[in-house]
Amino acid sequence: MSRKPAHTADSLLDAAAKLAATDGAAAVTMSAVASAAGAPSGSVYYRFPDRSALLAALWLRTLDRFQSGFLAALRIDPPQQAVIQAAHHVTDWSLRNPTDAAVLLAGPDALGSAQWRAESHEAAATRQRGLDDAVGELADRLGYRDRSDRERLALLIIDLPYAAVRRCARAANADLAHTAEAVDRIVRDAMAGAPPAQHLPEPDADAGRR
Repeated sequence: MSRKPAHTADSLLDAAAKLAATDGAAAVTMSAVASAAGAPSGSVYYRFPDRSALLAALWLRTLDRFQSGFLAALRIDPPQQAVIQAAHHVTDWSLRNPTDAAVLLAGPDALGSAQWRAESHEAAATRQRGLDDAVGELADRLGYRDRSDRERLALLIIDLPYAAVRRCARAANADLAHTAEAVDRIVRDAMAGAPPAQHLPEPDADAGRR
């Protein structure tokens, strides 16, 4: 029976994420990750050939972790409830995953995307296209044809909750749980008059996890 590797790619990326969340992306070096994970430097270089590959992998993993629940929320029926649940997912996921949320907020530029290999850029672009397509499909289900309606949708499910999370991350005394409730109310109020959504239920905290 082969032995399970002591230091997997995920365990090394966990260490990298904690460094990025605590000290910023600049703190994520190969030697710092090795030290934080309690791994020899060779283990890090075995999984990731260089720092840019490590940072690209960290970004892509973070996107996958966030988007799995977000994309599921976008496909909920009725579509008005999908809007509410998608916005809720942004704040709820950030509340439950503060380390990953810090990486997401940092963004690809902070993670050295200018030095990433072409395949990493394409992988990130593929994920973005999938997200854009899913948002477009939700807009179609809502009957949104005008550009202003589609922009309103993006504001409700992406820009508003994302800005709320960012504001909380920058304020030492901020309460993301209360902010999440405020975002839920704003989005519910915005969708309350959009037929056929009447008496819309509260966001399902578990919907994005299924």
